[in-house]
Amino acid sequence: MTHPSQRPRIFRRPTWTEAQFVATALRAETVGGALLLVAAVTALLWANSPWNEGYAALRDTVAGPHLLHLDLTLGQWAADGLLALFFFVAGLELKREFLVGDLRDPAKAAVPVGAALCGVAVPAVLYTAVVLGLGGSGDALRGWAIPTATDIAFALAVLAVIGTHLPAALRSFLLTLAVVDDLVAITIIAVFYTSSLDLTVLGLALVPLALFAFLVQRRITHWWLLVPLAGATWALVHASGIHATVAGVLLGLTVPVRPRSRVPRLSTLPAGMDVAHRFEHRLRPLSAGVAVPVFAFFAAGVTVVGGGFGETLADEAALGVMAGLVLGKLVGVLGGTWLLTRFTRAELDEELSWWDVLGLSLLAGIGFTVSLLVGELAFGAGSARDEHVKLAVLLGSLASALLASVVLRTRNRVYRRLAEEETVDHDGDGIPDAFQRSDVDGSGRG
Repeated sequence: MTHPSQRPRIFRRPTWTEAQFVATALRAETVGGALLLVAAVTALLWANSPWNEGYAALRDTVAGPHLLHLDLTLGQWAADGLLALFFFVAGLELKREFLVGDLRDPAKAAVPVGAALCGVAVPAVLYTAVVLGLGGSGDALRGWAIPTATDIAFALAVLAVIGTHLPAALRSFLLTLAVVDDLVAITIIAVFYTSSLDLTVLGLALVPLALFAFLVQRRITHWWLLVPLAGATWALVHASGIHATVAGVLLGLTVPVRPRSRVPRLSTLPAGMDVAHRFEHRLRPLSAGVAVPVFAFFAAGVTVVGGGFGETLADEAALGVMAGLVLGKLVGVLGGTWLLTRFTRAELDEELSWWDVLGLSLLAGIGFTVSLLVGELAFGAGSARDEHVKLAVLLGSLASALLASVVLRTRNRVYRRLAEEETVDHDGDGIPDAFQRSDVDGSGRG
């Protein structure tokens, strides 16, 4: 008589509640990813057309007061301002995942967190090795963090294009991977790409941040109170020398997830409301559908014709970026997942295989939004090397996307079967039967 394995399993189907949350979040990111692709292609075509001077003039148009160093170009407003909204949503995701999501359970979090960290470390090491191996200078080494980021919106757009619908377990893993990736990215930006720091101004930024936190914790969410406080926090963080996107994460982390025992009469939301989820539901479409595509439009307009492509292939920093995205992410995520399963004596869920992990690892090599941002911080927006690494990010992401498409398409029949199973509800209780079996993470009903 054989007994089922009692070893812990990874990539198990999540609870129904978690699966719904992930599906909703990824649906918005998929639409945003499509808009991102359109914006990037538009910028590339315009920048390489006879009217490229118009693109450069638009990107470099200065707007804003000199006060607090807010006289920025439109390109800088997109990177410093609009991406703050992107990182605000990332902050909301982080808090939710660590308090009520998959990351609250160390056993469940170990594999995606470990895979994400390896997916950051290996590309950085490989980038450094390539640059040093090609005789690169210290300036080129400043770009070590460029290939460490994964762009989940771009990755989901690729999945939509190739017609692949990942099962719930893989979607949950991909989202958790992206959340941890965003946390590491913003930490790298704050620690390694802050050239000067005004502690007085940074201290002043804590005042509107604290007021924002005080209000949202008490469910007082009038926009005419919160938006000015968020804007003041952003402006002061920007003036302090730290990249302004850090303010977005800090603001997001103050928003409550868990219920309160009671709230004051002035509250606009009930005590049991998950405020972070409410904010995320409202702001994710704006972040994914406006902020990130506009940033992509201003950041992706690199010159390919007229020698730009050849110069990129001769730049050791650009070659390091491509190697980090295509090979580094693959080795980091796949290798990290394999090592952690060996260390924890875990095994893959019986419905999935290592071929699926290989596909996700290649998909993680699609780095766009944060990679382009780090490139600007490392080498200076508009510099020759920044243009080279931007093109390298595009090429590396394209290569990763094509390879991931080949791998994941071979599993489409399996994914289609699993997707169909996850919609069957024989007992009519509103929860698909697949999410009520004993092999679901946590309780069947989530």
